[in-house]
Amino acid sequence: MSTILVVANETLAGAGLLDVVKERAAAGGEDTRVIVCVPRNKPKHGNIIYDDFVFDAAKVRIDLARRFLRDQGISAIGDIGDTDPYTATMDAVAEHHPDEIIVSTYPATVSGWLRRDLIERIEQASGLPVQHVVQDIDAEGIPFKVTLVVAAKTASGDELLNSLKARAGDDPRGSLFIVIVPQEGGEGQHAARARARMAQVVDRLVSEGLIAAGMIGDPDPYTATMNALQFFRVDDIVISTLPATRSGWLRADLIERVRKVTNKPVEHIETADRAAANAA
Repeated sequence: MSTILVVANETLAGAGLLDVVKERAAAGGEDTRVIVCVPRNKPKHGNIIYDDFVFDAAKVRIDLARRFLRDQGISAIGDIGDTDPYTATMDAVAEHHPDEIIVSTYPATVSGWLRRDLIERIEQASGLPVQHVVQDIDAEGIPFKVTLVVAAKTASGDELLNSLKARAGDDPRGSLFIVIVPQEGGEGQHAARARARMAQVVDRLVSEGLIAAGMIGDPDPYTATMNALQFFRVDDIVISTLPATRSGWLRADLIERVRKVTNKPVEHIETADRAAANAA
């Protein structure tokens, strides 16, 4: 069995990397195994850094990459790594014993990884062949349409599900949905409740044949949204709320604030579904 270790973060969804992984997996034969290692990184927004959010951001990348690779007939597992990409890579090497390594970065002019001589250090320490894939996904784009979905109490509402299905249209495998559910507070039970809501909506989307992954976020929905936009390149945003008379998000002018700062299309989905609104 051939094992390929893929190390990437923000460039993980780039077409160049996916093409190289498919090529190397085909060269390795049917038994080739791909390990996707995503080093964690910290959000820039908010006064408190929630560990669950940092972990989930890496897990979303892994989940989406694994689903795409499985669609290509490639076996893949994920590994969330240390915040230092070198340490994350060497930990993965020690655990999975790969035959080769593929590292994906931004171009040298903007890549913090390359400024730390990451490729050379991995080659010297591992003794393995290391293929470096350079991707400028900001300029090149990615081969999917990515929608960021922000919802909390309305996450399980049919209005949201139907809207996202309509967005995917006749090509559900060409759209990715990243669902973020802000916590209602900073305590443990708030994280658990947000995670349950997130899992429910992701399960519903996947059951409809859509590609989706989710994470929980900062209790402030604006901060949660901005942190998600730091981690993921998205094409548009869907924000689901209760009606204006009951929505704290709308009273805080969330929709317009996000539109103004991001300059991205923002769709507002309002739900009056009491069962969804009161869901735990």
